[in-house]
Amino acid sequence: MGRAKVPWSGKSNPAKVEIYTRWSFHLFAVVEVGVIGLTAGARTDSPIGGWLLLLICVHAIVIATTSSYALSWALGRRARPVRLLGATAVVTAAGCVAAVALLPENPENVEVAKTVSTVLVTFAGFGVAALVIGVRRVRSMLLIALATALFVTLTGLVLGVPLRGIFGAVLGVVIATLALAFTSGFSVWLVRSVWELDSARELQARLAVAEERLRFGRDMHDVMGRNLAVIALKSELAEQLARRGGTEQAAEQMAEVQRIAQESQREVRAVVRGYREVDLHTELEGARGVLKAAGIKFRLDLTGAGAGVETGSEDAAVGLAPEVQSALGWVVREAATNVLRHGDARQCTVRLTVREGHDAVLVVENDGLPEQGALARAGTPRTAGAGLAGLRERLDTLGGTLDAGPVAGARFRLTARVPLPAEPPVPAARPMSPETAAQPAVAQGSVSDEVSA
Repeated sequence: MGRAKVPWSGKSNPAKVEIYTRWSFHLFAVVEVGVIGLTAGARTDSPIGGWLLLLICVHAIVIATTSSYALSWALGRRARPVRLLGATAVVTAAGCVAAVALLPENPENVEVAKTVSTVLVTFAGFGVAALVIGVRRVRSMLLIALATALFVTLTGLVLGVPLRGIFGAVLGVVIATLALAFTSGFSVWLVRSVWELDSARELQARLAVAEERLRFGRDMHDVMGRNLAVIALKSELAEQLARRGGTEQAAEQMAEVQRIAQESQREVRAVVRGYREVDLHTELEGARGVLKAAGIKFRLDLTGAGAGVETGSEDAAVGLAPEVQSALGWVVREAATNVLRHGDARQCTVRLTVREGHDAVLVVENDGLPEQGALARAGTPRTAGAGLAGLRERLDTLGGTLDAGPVAGARFRLTARVPLPAEPPVPAARPMSPETAAQPAVAQGSVSDEVSA
């Protein structure tokens, strides 16, 4: 089965830039045939006009094909199209010779002279635009443009065209070749740079994942290494005691082994769930640094409602319970990773609202909506991925919820809600009888007397 085509809205920014550049090069061929070719065929006497139109059509097809293959070579996807580049050079040279040969045919017909000069400039300019895509150095691009202008000049002199008659055409060739060489060269450099930046961002995301795996491995080694060594030692001791008849001491050692195993099980769960050394403030700072390093604008909006915490202050998360901070910290970490790996975000906003006695709501929103395949890899409700699905499991243990999906404006929003632990109730004061109403004052007075004494 063929690969399903991705709509324009689902393509990444580098892919869009590449498509735009490719069709810009193809537009050169359309302009050459639709504007220059038809005009030359209509204004030039037959049969010369028909032969020029045919040569222009062949030239347009060759430069369109060469531009496409050469761009793929510049992006490192195929070998350099040497034969196509040679064919482009040959057809361009033939077109220039034909156009120069027509210049002295009608020296008194200004309209025909302008038309032929335009055809000459078109052959030279669009031919150079296709050839410079097949080279990398700027010096080589300039040499191609200047060599084309020199070739046109020498061709005119060989064919006996007066220098005064060919000067305007040569000047047009120089301007057109330099301008189109710069345009094509800069376009290819731009596409290559965009893809390289995208690859660098993907590599940065992979390094972040690799670093997290190393951290997880270190935590597992720290948790299990010492405990397994103790379990092995005490098991060996219990075996020796059992063989010597010390069943009671052996039972004590095995009970200790059981206790250590249960403790190890609890610590492993803590490592897997990410409850060790996960701080919300640290994760927010880490997300800020990583996203800014990737060229993504980061905006943080923290609000502690009812706690006297101003918007934008990072003290809003200080009063949260450790388990709530840990869960939200993992949400921030996973969301930042998804922003880096999926889509093409330019801005990411994190909003945390803490409502005392109710819940803490964390919203992570970014532009550059990812394609459906990226959403599936991220673990949206359509699929059972390990990213957001794991976050839902973490929040479920605290009674929280997680919502993720696209919103209006080609944005992606992730919302996590975690209920705050209820504060212990304050016992209500019971009404005092008239006989005991004066006792607190007496007691307070006695205590004050003792303190003053």
